[in-house]
Amino acid sequence: MIGCTAPSHVYPSLGLIGELVARGHRVSYAVGETLADLVRPTGAEVIAHPSLLPTGDAGWPDDPGTAMRIFLDDQIAALPLLTDRFDDDRPDLLLHDIGGLAAPVLGARYGVRPVQLSPTLVAWDGYEQDMAEILDAIRTSESGRDYHATCTAWLRDNGIEREAWDWLARPDDVLSLIPKAMQPNADRVPAGVRFVGPCLDPARLADRSWAPPTDGSRVLLVSFGTAYNDQLDVYRACLTAFADSDWHVVLAVGQHVDPVDLGQVPVGFEVHRTVPQLAVLASASAFVTHAGMGGCAEALWFGVPTVAIPQAVDQFGNAALLDQLGVGRHLPAAEVTPATLRSFVDDVAASRDVAARLAEIRAAVRATGGVDRAADAVESFLD
Repeated sequence: MIGCTAPSHVYPSLGLIGELVARGHRVSYAVGETLADLVRPTGAEVIAHPSLLPTGDAGWPDDPGTAMRIFLDDQIAALPLLTDRFDDDRPDLLLHDIGGLAAPVLGARYGVRPVQLSPTLVAWDGYEQDMAEILDAIRTSESGRDYHATCTAWLRDNGIEREAWDWLARPDDVLSLIPKAMQPNADRVPAGVRFVGPCLDPARLADRSWAPPTDGSRVLLVSFGTAYNDQLDVYRACLTAFADSDWHVVLAVGQHVDPVDLGQVPVGFEVHRTVPQLAVLASASAFVTHAGMGGCAEALWFGVPTVAIPQAVDQFGNAALLDQLGVGRHLPAAEVTPATLRSFVDDVAASRDVAARLAEIRAAVRATGGVDRAADAVESFLD
């Protein structure tokens, strides 16, 4: 497995990797040194390498071409370490994250099939036409042209006579780790994509380090994930919105906010830097989220209605899709007040239409996804 050194890219594959190890496969997982400890509990051999990727949401350039170049440079730097490790011990199959660009290069070197594990949406038939304006802007920019030239030269240095945009566009084999409901234009996704997610880690599912309130209060989880949690104003709005309410609020503030800065915390709140999210969602009646794909998938798995306050990247599209699916509401960050927060949360939690739609999607997600089905799919490529 050639991973990408970002928590939101690593977490979706951990349950699958652990299951493959449990089935007796010898699994190696290449990832940046900073996230090696996330992978070790799976039992896979960890191949840790220096990573060029910024940590969290800080340090990322706004320009898309420049950001893409960081991913590319990271994989170019990692490739020699990987060839040193595997030239004399060739794998039978290569799994890779969307950012694990070294895997298809290794596949060509070894004559081994690369299979992408996608933690986010995939391209559909007509994607290039539908997204032409955005793609053209990236590809014709100075940074985009630089990326294309650098990537194409790297491919040719490794015996791959293809130009970068063509090589990147459509992997032959993809296992999607998201619910099909979260895939735009799912009816136009190529046949080479199989939806096997979400693959929730059994160890996380079994975590009992958090327990619901004993008084039967409804539970509201407020969390903005691992990277976009510098949200002091939103957390303070929550304190005001749900003080003296019938909600029990679990507030996960992350690494950027000091809980002391929240001031007086009302009765009915618990404030943590991190929480065992799956344990809380299993008891939650609503979820205020930034709409990262991982959180969206977990909410659908447990059938929890969402109020999405997106911050960056794919979160705006995810928030809109949750709204369109009828399982949540999109609350723009600029419109967050104690009143709007309380109104949106109460509305989604009380709606019978939302509950019915969530029950339908939850059943479909659990019927088609999970670590067992994903591991079966990986083994089918070995066959």
